[in-house]
Amino acid sequence: MATDAGAARRESVIELLDHAGIDGLIVSHVPNIRYLTGFTGSAGAALVLRQETVFFSDFRYRTQADHEVGDGVRIEIVPSDIWSRVRAVLGEYAGLDRIGFEGHVVTVGRAREFTQSELATELVPVSRLVEQLRVSKDADEVRVIGEAASLATDALGATLPHVRPGQRELDVAARLEHELRTRGSQWHPFPTIVASGARSALPHAQTSTREIQAGDLLLLDFGAQVDGYCADITRTVVVGGRADERQRTVYDLVRQAQQRAVSHVRAGMTGREADALGRLPIEERGFGDAFGHSLGHGLGLEVHEDPRLSKSNDDALPVDSVVTIEPGVYIPGWGGVRIEDDVHLGADGPRVLSDGDTELRELI
Repeated sequence: MATDAGAARRESVIELLDHAGIDGLIVSHVPNIRYLTGFTGSAGAALVLRQETVFFSDFRYRTQADHEVGDGVRIEIVPSDIWSRVRAVLGEYAGLDRIGFEGHVVTVGRAREFTQSELATELVPVSRLVEQLRVSKDADEVRVIGEAASLATDALGATLPHVRPGQRELDVAARLEHELRTRGSQWHPFPTIVASGARSALPHAQTSTREIQAGDLLLLDFGAQVDGYCADITRTVVVGGRADERQRTVYDLVRQAQQRAVSHVRAGMTGREADALGRLPIEERGFGDAFGHSLGHGLGLEVHEDPRLSKSNDDALPVDSVVTIEPGVYIPGWGGVRIEDDVHLGADGPRVLSDGDTELRELI
């Protein structure tokens, strides 16, 4: 992340302080720390004040912090208790009446410690303040999500020619994860899902030792990570034969719903309206009860973040958000189909960041 991007983001947080009724913010959610400071480690905190931003971590990250944390941020390497040092730094400034902390991510015990602090400054929970800023991506963020999506689809392309009946789901997942890593994925944003046969009807199946059978539906839900940013893709294929009539009917329906949503989703429509784009074709064919999750979710430093494309979300989808479009139909005892691509909602309309290659693949 460029230093100027971090500085602009911190200024944006400061602009939100008055609206939130606070004089500063203690940031403890790791993706938010990275977004504001550039720090990629797993332990730390940031204190964003009008006067300055202070980053706190421990000995393990001394060199890393010096290298990664942007200019204009004070670095405090703490020998033991980071939170005691945060309170001490707060005591350096007069006029800090109320400081927010991220109430949606801290533990109950930590929240109790904050609210019962003996500081003159009152510590109060706030929710998703930094996340409000993270929803709209800048050009660099969109670019790296696209790179992650391209990497992921390339890895899938290298994996599918090797998939055969008799392999275990775990064998296919291992091959796919190998291809992801060798292409440069920093890690897997979530556990890779490879689900075959009737198990493909489990939307969040755990990859198992089940052997794939000829004629099975095989659902693969996987991601890649580049510069901390995530891609999330799902493809469903048929292994060891041609799709039968029922498989093709369900697949064509899900593909039609996905293509309709990808083509017509726009920034400014509500999450409910976006969800309906993919849901209505499935409901009209009598499969509404088999599509039990939302149409999609935001992507960024986390694989699931705002905005939500769901029938319970009446908020508008922000310009420059990146979302998944992933309708599915799941029939217990038979199997399921899900198709997922990553889409940037720009001012000029949607742009697919993954390859959008959703033709039914039959691995013969």
